[in-house]
Amino acid sequence: MSSVLIVDDLLSIHEMLEAVIQPTGFNTAFATDGEKALARYKEEKFDMVLADIDMKPMDGITLLKQLKQYDPSAVVVIMTAYASTESAIQALKFGAFDYLQKPFRVNELIATLKRGIEFKQFQAERAATGLAPGLNSNEIESRIIGQSAAIKKLIQQVKKLASVRSPLLLQGENGTGKTAVAEVLHASLGNPEAQLVRIDCSLSSDANLREGLLGQNGAGGTWVTQAKGGTLFLQHVQCLPPPVQKELVSVLRNTAHTFRLICSTTEDLEKLVDEGRFHDELYYRVATLPVQLPPLGQRKEDIPLLVKHYTARATNPHFDANLVEFTADALAVLTAYHWPGNLTELYQVISKTAATTQTRIVTSEQLPLRLRDIQHWPKLAEYLAGQEKQYVEMVLNACRGDKARTAAVLGVPVEQLG
Repeated sequence: MSSVLIVDDLLSIHEMLEAVIQPTGFNTAFATDGEKALARYKEEKFDMVLADIDMKPMDGITLLKQLKQYDPSAVVVIMTAYASTESAIQALKFGAFDYLQKPFRVNELIATLKRGIEFKQFQAERAATGLAPGLNSNEIESRIIGQSAAIKKLIQQVKKLASVRSPLLLQGENGTGKTAVAEVLHASLGNPEAQLVRIDCSLSSDANLREGLLGQNGAGGTWVTQAKGGTLFLQHVQCLPPPVQKELVSVLRNTAHTFRLICSTTEDLEKLVDEGRFHDELYYRVATLPVQLPPLGQRKEDIPLLVKHYTARATNPHFDANLVEFTADALAVLTAYHWPGNLTELYQVISKTAATTQTRIVTSEQLPLRLRDIQHWPKLAEYLAGQEKQYVEMVLNACRGDKARTAAVLGVPVEQLG
């Protein structure tokens, strides 16, 4: 039987909640302040905590912070008597599962508790099994390519995120691999029948968004129904129209425990909230776990691996594309280019070059002219720390041994090249 720790400094609230909650199949326990609640939680580990926000000496928000610090998987619902949603949004910001505004209806209370227990049970199952049997560490690393520090950090994050179901916000420039991360996390559910429902909010009309996301009476539309048991992936979530943003809050309150929610954005949503261009409560409901994806320009040491990976996926009518090789000077050019289109642009260049080359060995002259423009080559002082010697050698190869030209590209005296 599921257990709920009720935290309120009014004994009358304890009695009322006990009378309402216990008949529905929950065990209840009580604490009269935050400090006692924290101590009791550490001893007994309840399935849920239902805490009032206005208590002394430790208020509900402070209790929430300390519970989440002690147990990140703690499911906490905050009760607030304020008409304003400011305190409720503050609770979501610090990791509350949901909030209830007093006076609340009995059916609303019970529905919130049941959603919280379902969420807790899912978390426990994922923590026990770790990665899904159909998705191991090697498969993650085969989809997220790279050996740079930034990518190693991202891979470790993805491995951890595979075992939780909290809403995830992928942040980064266009083409940085947000869709690949979403697909990996969906696969980690381990259910081949579960759907990945992917919606590009920047391309969907207002009418389609309302039909697919909102539905009637906060129950969610067709996309939400399709995503149950699987993943709802909202790309470019910053493009949702303001009225849809507001109504989506109610939908997520009622349905988000039934699927994994992943959103992606190319903009700073927190800044948009401050500017009044993105709904504040929606932000805290979709950004529980923010993950920043690095642009390709910050992980250039991964480019040789990415080139090899993309080349192997190409089809060439003359010979097996797996045999295509890029020379050192070609790799130097590819590494030096600034890649405003990130992985998407790199993939397009490599796949087209590998598919159309009539020679198995690809030199820098076969790459698009824009990549070979000297203005795109970074000066040595701006290049990757710890990679200076390798970069000098690549530039020297690209310049065919011409030290004067190499020095000009690197922005150093020619004497420095020896």
